[in-house]
Amino acid sequence: MITIIKRFLDWIKLKEKLHGKEHKPPLFKEGEIWWSYFGENVGTEMNGKGDAFTRPVIILKKYDRFSFLALPLTTKGKEGTWYFAFTHNKKKQTAILSQSRIINYKRLKERVGKVDSVDYNNVKKAFLDLHK
Repeated sequence: MITIIKRFLDWIKLKEKLHGKEHKPPLFKEGEIWWSYFGENVGTEMNGKGDAFTRPVIILKKYDRFSFLALPLTTKGKEGTWYFAFTHNKKKQTAILSQSRIINYKRLKERVGKVDSVDYNNVKKAFLDLHK
């Protein structure tokens, strides 16, 4: 229990820094993969990893230059209608379709790359099929 509380407190400190950070939004596009400060979350919600609470995400839908809909990624093989597996840079990735969330640009850490258009369209289709 103490470990969980410490992680929450560490995340709050980092979140305050991210919130107060003033900088020009990076140029991000749909279909790109970025490391994102995903945070320490509640229950079955996906968490970030490590001391920086980061997780790779795919930008599913860009709303404006400040925010977008993101899907967290994992390299662990997952099966079910709420997951979609694809390969990026010869590495298997799984988009967690059930854990979508709106993210502000201040959570973006660094760009990893861009998913090829076929995989991106398939991820979008799987997401829409799940949320019909």
